Amino acid sequence: MARRPLPRILSSGSAPIARSREFARTATDNATDVLHPLITITRGLRLLAGAGRQKWAATPKDKRGPALFSVAACLLVVAMIPYGSVITLVAVMGAAAWKGRERTPVKTGPDEAETGRLRSLYEALVPCFSAAEDPSPLFAHGGDWDKAFSGYEFDGDGRLTRLRVTYPAYFTDSEAASRSRIERLLHAKSGRGREYHFAWDEEGNQLVMTVLGALPTSIGAQRFVTAPGETVLGFTDCDAVQRTVPVRDGDATRDAPPVVWRTGARSTEPHLLAVGQPGSGTTTLMRSIALQALQHGDILIIEGSGTGEYACLTGRDGVLAVECGPAGALATLEWAAHETERRLIAANRARQSGHPAPDDIRRPLWILLDRPGVLGHLAAADGRPDPQELLQVPLRHGRAANVTVVMTDQFDSLDALGETVRTHTRARVVLGHCSRDQVESVLGVEPHTTPTPDVPPGRGYARLGTGPVLRLQVPATPDPYDEATSEAQRQAVLGLLPERQASAEAAVAVEAVEEPVPVEVSVPDPATPRPLTAAVAVEGMKVGD
Repeated sequence: MARRPLPRILSSGSAPIARSREFARTATDNATDVLHPLITITRGLRLLAGAGRQKWAATPKDKRGPALFSVAACLLVVAMIPYGSVITLVAVMGAAAWKGRERTPVKTGPDEAETGRLRSLYEALVPCFSAAEDPSPLFAHGGDWDKAFSGYEFDGDGRLTRLRVTYPAYFTDSEAASRSRIERLLHAKSGRGREYHFAWDEEGNQLVMTVLGALPTSIGAQRFVTAPGETVLGFTDCDAVQRTVPVRDGDATRDAPPVVWRTGARSTEPHLLAVGQPGSGTTTLMRSIALQALQHGDILIIEGSGTGEYACLTGRDGVLAVECGPAGALATLEWAAHETERRLIAANRARQSGHPAPDDIRRPLWILLDRPGVLGHLAAADGRPDPQELLQVPLRHGRAANVTVVMTDQFDSLDALGETVRTHTRARVVLGHCSRDQVESVLGVEPHTTPTPDVPPGRGYARLGTGPVLRLQVPATPDPYDEATSEAQRQAVLGLLPERQASAEAAVAVEAVEEPVPVEVSVPDPATPRPLTAAVAVEGMKVGD
C-alpha cells in the first residue's frame, strides 16, 4: 500500500512556521504595549464597578431611594457646571487607572517550601508536647500546625528567623531538662550555624525562638563613661540591659549596651572568675579590666602561664608588681593578705573613733591572677603551698577592705580551684566555644541561647550573681608588644597605659650590683601602710626596660 505524500505546508520545513510564530509573538507584544493604558483603565473600571455593586448590596433597602436621589442630584449639579462632564470623565479615568495599576502581590502566608518546613518542625515536636490521655491534643501526628505556630518569619533563604510556639499547659516548662530538650530540637531542625534565643512565657504557655545577630567585634580598648567602682566587661544585646554608653566603633561614635560589673563595699559580686579555652580571650579580658582599674586604684598581677602577656604594665604608676614565678607569686599574695588585714584593722579603728576611713584604705586594690592552676602545680612540684590558700583572706574580706580579686583559668583546670574561690567569685564569665553543659558548670544555669561552633576571641557569656545570663563580647585589648597587633589597636592600648614610675635611683642601684639579687618582698606592718617593693634578680639590665 503506497503512502500518501504529506501536505506541502508540512513538508516544506519548519522555518516559515517559526518565523510566523515569532512575527505573531512580536505583534502581540507590541499591541500589548500600545494598549497597556487601555487595559489598565478597563481593569480599573471593572474593579470600581465591582466595588459599587458590593456597596449597593450592602446598603439597606430603606436607604437605597435616598442614596439614588443624592447621586442623581450630584450628577445634575456636575452637568450644570461648565466643563463638569469633562472633569468628571477625567476623574473617573484617573481613578480607574489608579485602581487598575499592576501591583506586586503581597505575600499573605508561607509558600510551599516554608509550609513543608513548618509541618516538619510540627511533627518533630509532637512527641515532646503530646500526651496519650489528652482528649484534644494540640500536637498530634497529621494535625493542624497553624494552631501551634501563631507567628513565624523567614529570611531570604527560606530559613526560620522567628517562631512563636503555643504548647499545652501540662508541659513541664518549669524543669530545665524539659526546656533544654525543646531548645536542642528547635536548634537542630531550624538550621545549625546560627545562634538562637529562647524566651519562655510560662504563664501564657508560649515559646518564642529568635535568631540573634552577631555581636560587634570592632569596639576596642578606650575610656568608658563609668562611675568609680564600675567596670565594663564587654557589650551585649540592646534589649538585655537598660543602659548604654558612648563608644568609638571604628571611625564613628555610637551608643552600645555594656555589661557593667560593680565592685566595692556595696557590691554583691565583689570578685570575678573568667573561664575559657586557649585563645578564647580571657587574657584580653584581664588586660581590659587592668586598664580600667588603674584609673582609680592599684593592681597586682600574677601570671601563671609565664608568657609575658602583661609586660606592658611593668613599672607603670599604680602597678605594684607583675609576678610570673611561684616564689614571687607566693610572696605577693602573702603581702596582699597582710594588706587586707591591715585595711580591715584601720577601717575598724576609724569607725570606733568616729573618723572617716583613711585615704590609703579607700583606694581600691585589685589582685589579678591569670592561670592560678599552673602556679599551684609548680608550687606543689617545689614543695611550696598552693597560692590559692593565701587568697582566702582577700576573697572573704576583700569587699569590706576594698580589695577585688579577678581570676582567669581554663576548663581543664577548674577541678584545681578551691572551694573558697568557687564560693566567693559570684561574678562569672565564660569565653570561647563551649557546650551548654560547660557553660552551666561555670555560670550555674544554662544560657537561653545556643552556642555557635565558630566564635571570635572575647565572645562568650556573663552572669553577675543570680542575674540573667548575658551574651558578651569583650572589647579588643591585645598585647601592644605583640607583632600581630595592628597599629591602631597598639596605639589605643598604649594610650590608656599610665606613665612609668621614676626609676633613676633603682637603675643606679642595679648597675652597681654585679651579682644577681634574690627576690625580696617587704611585708608592711599591719598598723603602718607601706607600698609593696620587690627587687628582682637582674643581670645587665635596668629597671623599667
